[in-house]
Amino acid sequence: MSIDPSDPAARELLADGELTLVGRIVHASNATLVCEASTNGRSVRCVYKPIRGERPLWDFPDGTLAGREVASYLISEELGWGVIPRTILRDGPFGPGMVQQWVETPDRHPESGGQLDLVDICPPEEVPPGFFEVLRALDVQGTEVALIHADDPRLQRMAVLDILLNNADRKGGHALEGVDGSVYGVDHGICLHEENKLRTVLWGWAGSPIGDDLMADVAGFAERLEGEEFPAVLARHITAREVDALRDRAWALVAAPVMPHPVGSRPIPWPAF
Repeated sequence: MSIDPSDPAARELLADGELTLVGRIVHASNATLVCEASTNGRSVRCVYKPIRGERPLWDFPDGTLAGREVASYLISEELGWGVIPRTILRDGPFGPGMVQQWVETPDRHPESGGQLDLVDICPPEEVPPGFFEVLRALDVQGTEVALIHADDPRLQRMAVLDILLNNADRKGGHALEGVDGSVYGVDHGICLHEENKLRTVLWGWAGSPIGDDLMADVAGFAERLEGEEFPAVLARHITAREVDALRDRAWALVAAPVMPHPVGSRPIPWPAF
């Protein structure tokens, strides 16, 4: 029996349940397996990314992506934002890896008149109210389309989190609206580098001030990074220099609470979804 993800038992199932493979996300860059974590007839769906299935990258050390996913989750939780689904490191059928609770999303079909996703594409002349146009490009048929995202406070909170995480890969498909009404971010394996790597599709708020409620959380978070307890937790997953860089980004945001503008030649991940 599959239990509700909000059930307190889901945490124990995720950590200790037997992982049974039920599918694979084939378009993912790294091995990304859909599993059921089950014990005594109860189960919860999850994503399992074994470390041995991580694709080598030139700018991130091999075998560190799973730990970065966990560190990103811990940061989201420390802020009190709950943007990232519950994420842990544990053993699985293909060795140790990252296990993350599955996010159920509503079925939408904008191509047939349904509601747009939080990040989507549309004809440039049809950008709806309440959406930002981020860029224009040509689709595979050579037709001009606009990349857009919602002016949604839940999504902006994710964008602020991405600044702190130094997220190098916020694609449109990595922002999910759950059936519970929350907005979740997934795929944080290439975050928390000590050098500036921010690449995101969420540029609609560039140059806009960040709200006082979010900044109060960021300021408190920056203060806790000056202590020993939370940095020690993060040090299990990222380097001391990366923890220092996170602290620097938090204080920089406190000093100048404004959404940044794109910089460099690659401010958006590609493909964008």
